[in-house]
Amino acid sequence: MHKTSSRLLALLSLLQTHRDWSGERLAQRLDVTARTVRRDIDRLRELGYRITSVKGPAGGYRLDAGAHMPPLLFDDDQAVALAVALGTAATGAAVAEDAVRALATLRQVMPPRLRHRIDSLRFTAVRPPDPQGGSDVDPRILVELSRVVRAREELRFDYASGPGEPSGDPRRVHPHHLVTWSSRWYLVAWDLDREDWRTFRVDRVRPRVPTGPRFDPRELPGGDVSAFLTGRFRGSEGPATEWPCRGEVVLHRPASDVAPFVQDGIVEELGPHHCRLTLGSWSWTGLAAAIGRFDADVDVIGPPPLTQACAELAARYARAGRAA
Repeated sequence: MHKTSSRLLALLSLLQTHRDWSGERLAQRLDVTARTVRRDIDRLRELGYRITSVKGPAGGYRLDAGAHMPPLLFDDDQAVALAVALGTAATGAAVAEDAVRALATLRQVMPPRLRHRIDSLRFTAVRPPDPQGGSDVDPRILVELSRVVRAREELRFDYASGPGEPSGDPRRVHPHHLVTWSSRWYLVAWDLDREDWRTFRVDRVRPRVPTGPRFDPRELPGGDVSAFLTGRFRGSEGPATEWPCRGEVVLHRPASDVAPFVQDGIVEELGPHHCRLTLGSWSWTGLAAAIGRFDADVDVIGPPPLTQACAELAARYARAGRAA
């Protein structure tokens, strides 16, 4: 790459930090003259970057949003994070087709070292991302966990008691699957010390090196990681096709208001202001509480345990209201 092109990329990287830069400061960072900085700013403007001049004693520059998409610059970790996000969005989301095309475009222009990292990252998105939730995960840990899953290598790691907590409980596992569930990352693995299947939050995993010997993978209960993980989060010891408790109600709200907030339930439109909701939960009280979150009058269709749970929950809340 020519020196001028390298300098333009370095200048663009500085401007993308979303701050105002004086011409003198930019010249110092790039080890060039202020005149060269002005000339490079003009070149970036010609490429479509909207760079505004900042008034002041020394003057300066700011990168603003433009009317069209100019070329972008990412460092290695940003490129990997972007590929992970696109791969997640490509599984069942409304923008899945666009995400697949964007990921293919990104991969095509990547240097071989980054393309290898992206190609080695394999995971399953069981549930689409939750825009309100999620956890911070080091992309390097995702790549390493994906590698040991594909290589079928025994993994040793420290498992923290909570996000941000010091590494604690040591684990030895046979890693089976790297999974996303509502914007959280999980490792599904056979725990060698506990002799059982476990799911581990990746943001609490701190891998140790080196990894252990290769292993012959066990068959996951049910054979499907989506069904297995869904069952575990429902409180089942194996894959679950149904919630332990499932009921049916009529909500006095339009179906369009309810459907976006129902993940694995069924919403049927009954009219402009009513809908039928079939929903499951790990307990009848939990199901009654889940139905109450829609903030609407409810007519319980059945079964009887759901009616009883609604009455018990109503009495409990009434007592709480009197106590307040």
